[in-house]
Amino acid sequence: MAAHPAVKSGLKILTLSGSLRADSINCAFCRATAALAPPGVHVEVYSGLGEMPLYNHDMETSPPPAVKRLRVAIRDTDALLIASPEYAHGISGVMKNALDWLVSYEPTVRKPAAIVNTSPRAHHAYDALREILTTMSVDIVGSASLTVPLLGTSTTEADMLGSAYVSRMIGEMIGALVLHVQGRDTPSASFPM
Repeated sequence: MAAHPAVKSGLKILTLSGSLRADSINCAFCRATAALAPPGVHVEVYSGLGEMPLYNHDMETSPPPAVKRLRVAIRDTDALLIASPEYAHGISGVMKNALDWLVSYEPTVRKPAAIVNTSPRAHHAYDALREILTTMSVDIVGSASLTVPLLGTSTTEADMLGSAYVSRMIGEMIGALVLHVQGRDTPSASFPM
């Protein structure tokens, strides 16, 4: 794994996977990231997106408990890692619903985020996710956002942890997020395609 920059104590990264499938590559990537986090970095794999009701603007003033839990998790983290599968050339309904609940939530604005694409052919979802997050004023960290070709090579958490290539990519992603959160990188003016 790549060397990590010095990390302030207790830096938190929250991962959001747009899949509810037990064998999801996106979920496995999030778990592998948590397993490879260096000392001083806590990576939380968020598992409550499937509990959230469909977005209803009428409930904004008194959101359901599942929405409150996600919002607290967003508020209390330093950075996000977001991975979504592609369905019909778009992000998953699970991910879109979660983001809809966060659109008007102030702590989401300027929250640093890495976007991960676990399949090079899923560029439609990757582009759509970037567009949605940009519209929400999330701080997309280009140096930490990546496409990792995992299909057919590393589809489980164990595969990813056993792959020097995937472990290195995860290490570089975490390192870039840490640098960005600590203000030691240059602002990402553009997002890599």
